[in-house]
Amino acid sequence: MSVTRILVVDDFVPWQHLVLRLLESETTDLQIISTAVDGTEAVQKAEELQPDLILMDLGLPEMNGIEATRQIRIVSPGSKVLFLTHHCDPDLIQAASDAGASGYVLKSDYNADLIPGIRAVLLGQKFVSRTLTN
Repeated sequence: MSVTRILVVDDFVPWQHLVLRLLESETTDLQIISTAVDGTEAVQKAEELQPDLILMDLGLPEMNGIEATRQIRIVSPGSKVLFLTHHCDPDLIQAASDAGASGYVLKSDYNADLIPGIRAVLLGQKFVSRTLTN
């Protein structure tokens, strides 16, 4: 079984650890290879590591997640981006998609939607948290 290499981008380190614990307890094929705490670092690590998937927060210091995603699409075009954020504004969701993200999961839905969202995005599908589609 191949392993999906994941970069987690969030400025709240305890949240990074929560995501790590969820993936470790629920899967064997999803591996966090690195983390970043701001948009600038996310772009640098994406370029360096070329991860399969990037879990991106929206509100980041230095460079927000949308701008970081735009830049990542250039420096790491093979990396899929799945937003994992608490922002549920439809304009922000559209902006994330326009920037090149393949999915959008609300942090409040991460228990139910994160792994299905990751799986969908890795299959080339779009994914949006079920809370946002209801």
